[in-house]
Amino acid sequence: MKNIAGLCCFLALTIGARSQDVSMETASEVRSLLTKVANWQIDEYEAGRIIKLPLTEWENGAFYTGMVALKNVDDNPRYDRFLYGIGEQCGWDTGPIRLFADDYCIAQLYSAMYMEHGEKKMIAKWKALADTIVAKPFDESLAISRELTHRGEWAWCDALYMGAPSLALLTEALGDMRYLNKADSMWWKTSDFLYSEADSLYFRDNRFFDRRETNGKNVFWSRGNGWVLAALARMLEIMPADFPSRPRYEQQFREMAAKIIKIQQADGSWHASLYDPETFAEKESSGTGFFCFALFWGINSGVLSSETYLPAAERAWTMLQTCIHPDGKLGYVQNIGDKPVGAAYESTNVYGVGAFLLAGSEYLKFLD
Repeated sequence: MKNIAGLCCFLALTIGARSQDVSMETASEVRSLLTKVANWQIDEYEAGRIIKLPLTEWENGAFYTGMVALKNVDDNPRYDRFLYGIGEQCGWDTGPIRLFADDYCIAQLYSAMYMEHGEKKMIAKWKALADTIVAKPFDESLAISRELTHRGEWAWCDALYMGAPSLALLTEALGDMRYLNKADSMWWKTSDFLYSEADSLYFRDNRFFDRRETNGKNVFWSRGNGWVLAALARMLEIMPADFPSRPRYEQQFREMAAKIIKIQQADGSWHASLYDPETFAEKESSGTGFFCFALFWGINSGVLSSETYLPAAERAWTMLQTCIHPDGKLGYVQNIGDKPVGAAYESTNVYGVGAFLLAGSEYLKFLD
């Protein structure tokens, strides 16, 4: 009996060690893949090839959020040098349209760098602009127009990713609740206008309320809803546990996550149109990346059940790997737009890479 007990103990320890080794090996593989994709994209910046927009544009701002997430789980000095260099090249300033949420998405980088390096120049200009935002009433209708969005209203769902965490992170950096409170009031104004409680999804903006896909269903854009679900995760991560409206964020996060996993495609992806994956038949990596990140975040934070949501998150991660070229380029990224459009193996953009890095960094936390 003693020998049998000893053998069982040995087998248990061996199986446990093997399980741990598998997890460690998987974490190593994920880290290696993230490094490959991040280095390919940084090389593109440094060579001046693909990156043609001003560094303060939202496309780049979304990429930086993924790079910050990666830097937090991998202390590769290249990442810090790259992000610090971006701040220096931009003069630690936001884009030219001061109140336009797209143009201050980059402020998320500045607050993150300030919290690490403590250099006041990193947030001085952003704080001055944020103080202006806090002082504005934002009491206009959200019927979308260029003039309205440039005056600062969050009239399109993407703005929740660009604007809300930017203000919330400044609260985290400075301890001043005014910025998070403003983000909170603006979030729920946009939510009341664009969130479909019947669908647990966001319309991109009011122009889509009455539009229909080829199959007659509502137009719900994958990346647009990816922006929102990822923003919900980031807001929940930033805000205090006792923040008054936190339960509302958690409720909306759970509603959207529950809907998202129901409409995930068999290969683990979400196509550009959530309700018409037949017309938009290709997988799409930017929306999928944001959904994947949000699901892993929900699992890691305890907001979502691992039993229910881990299979969907892991299928999404497996699918995202099929979008990576041998050299590290991420494909199947839908081009810049405001509605569902097909993607292809060669199509890439920095915001898609940002989503991928967010997802992989959050997966690493789960594996570690």
